[in-house]
Amino acid sequence: MSTSMSSSPDHFIAPVHTPDIAPVPVTFLMCSPKLYDVNYVINPWMAGHVHDSSRTVAMAQWKRLYEAVTQLADVVLVEPQPGSPDMVFTANAGLEHNGVVVLSSFFHAERQGEERHFRRWFQQAGYTVLSLPRETPFEGEGDALFAVDGSRLWAGYGPRTSKSSHHYLSEAWKIEVASLHLIDERFYHLDTCFAPLEGGSVLYYPPAFDQASIMQIEDYYAANKRIVVTEADALRFACNVINIDRTVILNEVSRELSDQLKSNGFRVIEVQLSEFLKAGGAAKCLVMRLSGATH
Repeated sequence: MSTSMSSSPDHFIAPVHTPDIAPVPVTFLMCSPKLYDVNYVINPWMAGHVHDSSRTVAMAQWKRLYEAVTQLADVVLVEPQPGSPDMVFTANAGLEHNGVVVLSSFFHAERQGEERHFRRWFQQAGYTVLSLPRETPFEGEGDALFAVDGSRLWAGYGPRTSKSSHHYLSEAWKIEVASLHLIDERFYHLDTCFAPLEGGSVLYYPPAFDQASIMQIEDYYAANKRIVVTEADALRFACNVINIDRTVILNEVSRELSDQLKSNGFRVIEVQLSEFLKAGGAAKCLVMRLSGATH
């Protein structure tokens, strides 16, 4: 069913109690790039790349990512729709946990048409779908990442998501939300500069955050669990990783970072995603984590 959130936080109606879902294999939502293109400029990465992406190359890169993910997890697909070239970046569809999806309320009009397509998919798959007011921008898993142990939700705000959306997220799942302020327009979503990893590690690029946010991250994660990336690797979207157990799948990064991840106990799978960087996305942007498909 679909439930709308009131525009007033005081009148937010949380969903009916959702029974705990038994552990299921990791599942991701993906979307083929057969309609992918850079049709407009809504982030710094797109500048200079309008209609400059090869769909053939993008498809080949996406297929390699799909194959890497399906070796470790289940994948379900949403059909791309005409007029929505960024649907391939399914991380921005919304945020899902325990059968409840908070649907994205896109900041830019260019992506708002995606919302109805994702809403239909989630409804048909049996999820409870919650909507934020249009005046409350929120861009899904791109700007909200659960701590691996589920103890809190890290939520970014700044270029694309409003801090006021964090109240709704907290109410949806009765969970602590740690708000992180993004201050570098190149890292316009949280998942471009921050990744909670299995085993209590975190991969992050500190200059993307204000000082108060850095302190929150460093208060939560032990020093020996923090993997700080360089600017060069951050610009390769090194923090935009798909983490499945002790494996990380990401765009090509430096040998130094790959070795550091391996020394922290991770298996590293690099997949070249250059065509998607032209739109400001990489591995993590191309998947949305689900509790499990319901059909």
